[in-house]
Amino acid sequence: MVIGIDIGSTTTKVAAVNSGKDIIKVKTRAVDPITSATGAFGKLLVENHLSLGNIERINITGVGASRIPGDLFGISTNRIDEMTAIGTGGRYLAKKDRIIISNIGTGTAILEVNGNRIIHLGGTGVGGGTIIGLAHEMLNTSDYDTIMCHALKGDVKNVDLHIGDIAESNIGFLNREYTASNFGKVLETATKEDIAAGILNLTYQVIGMVSVFAAKSKDNDTVVVTGNGSKNVIGQRILNSISEMYDIHFEFPADAEFATAIGAAKS
Repeated sequence: MVIGIDIGSTTTKVAAVNSGKDIIKVKTRAVDPITSATGAFGKLLVENHLSLGNIERINITGVGASRIPGDLFGISTNRIDEMTAIGTGGRYLAKKDRIIISNIGTGTAILEVNGNRIIHLGGTGVGGGTIIGLAHEMLNTSDYDTIMCHALKGDVKNVDLHIGDIAESNIGFLNREYTASNFGKVLETATKEDIAAGILNLTYQVIGMVSVFAAKSKDNDTVVVTGNGSKNVIGQRILNSISEMYDIHFEFPADAEFATAIGAAKS
């Protein structure tokens, strides 16, 4: 069995891949790299009744991987380039050899996968960290569940300027309901729920458009969304609305939040 550990800035994820097709996954909150890696690894072993003798090797990746000295628990431990892990995991989950990957974590990385070739195209600093940071300043909360609860009840029309607010008809292929300016029309009556909805809309529209431009530049019509942000239901809805407008298909595979850990294990 091979263990992949993705040591991120907010969460650490572990994926155990055996000779069959089963993948065991666990996730813990990131503390410091060593505590996160060893804690998540121990949780995997205890919860799944595994022993160290079951482990062939450990592959670590993510921002905290460089902070882990030597081998873990006396098991051969390899450092895997994070972009390689994201691309390998995304390709495995998508079951396709030619895709664009948008990996949404604290920020967002954009990659091209073409066969065995994985290219880091770039990305944006907008991601989960943006949501937490703006909510902390604007809503006085950094709790993700609270932010989502507010956003699900909010109306972006009370904070965002839409094309219909400034034009009598569609502009080109953009209909009147599309955003002209995020937070360009914050009404005095806007509630905290509306603000939360606006934060989510800003974040995922930026990610969506960067992804579209990357896909178009590579003559590709499929964007596979991975990382923690892939499972956000509001974000999925926003990306799907962009998909309809630009004819770029966003896919949200099962276990997408573990794509990097899975890719590390399979590298």
